[in-house]
Amino acid sequence: MLLAHVAGKNRAWVLAHSEALLSAQQIALIAEKIARLEAGEPLPYVIGEWEFYGLKFQLSPAVLIPRPETELMVEKALHWLRAHPGEHLAADIGTGSGCIAVALAKNHPGLRVIASDISLPALEIARSNVKLHNLEARIECVQSDLIPPTAAGFSLICANLPYISVKVLKRLKVHRWEPNIALRGGQDGLELIRGLVAQAPQSLAGYSLLLLEIEASQGEAVCKIVSAAFPRAKIELILDLAGHDRLVAAQISASYPCV
Repeated sequence: MLLAHVAGKNRAWVLAHSEALLSAQQIALIAEKIARLEAGEPLPYVIGEWEFYGLKFQLSPAVLIPRPETELMVEKALHWLRAHPGEHLAADIGTGSGCIAVALAKNHPGLRVIASDISLPALEIARSNVKLHNLEARIECVQSDLIPPTAAGFSLICANLPYISVKVLKRLKVHRWEPNIALRGGQDGLELIRGLVAQAPQSLAGYSLLLLEIEASQGEAVCKIVSAAFPRAKIELILDLAGHDRLVAAQISASYPCV
């Protein structure tokens, strides 16, 4: 992958052209990047890009590296959108690189998305990816603490918020390289999820979907938090391919806030 990146080719080309020669400049660049890898820096940061949902995204240490398990959120959202034709406004909360917002808009023509993040450096990366995929007309990147205010209700809210407890985060390697602001979820990992769910009843349209990515041990707790805010919602706990709790989905078919 590193060779392909430096050579400006794909991995298949690299495998098929073992006789190809690199320039002195390319060799020096590879040596520099290998040194960064040996120091433990993740490959996506070293090459400055990564793939998510079949799309390429620019990256920097200001944003999390997109994970394959987050594609489950995109799949669930797209399934719901296709089952509910019409114009929709979606929110991608804690957008980071913008990968969720871009994947949704790219795969559902006509969808408008407000992508929010509290981090301005993250929003710079998100805007660069929106521009990379020519979606400036349909995705707006805004700085906001959780759900951004809007005159219209959201049909869809997707949130991959920080959900790692402070105690656990200190023991993880990810703590060293990826932005802690995008990982740290408070003492029990649920601080931001509680905050978002508290805001959601005033922000969702009557018929809507709320999707929350969670840590593998948080399924029951998050379902209870969502149920308390939306007692009439259909709440589903969705497992990832490894069989772990990964996503809480709440389908809402009534007007809120609840009384």
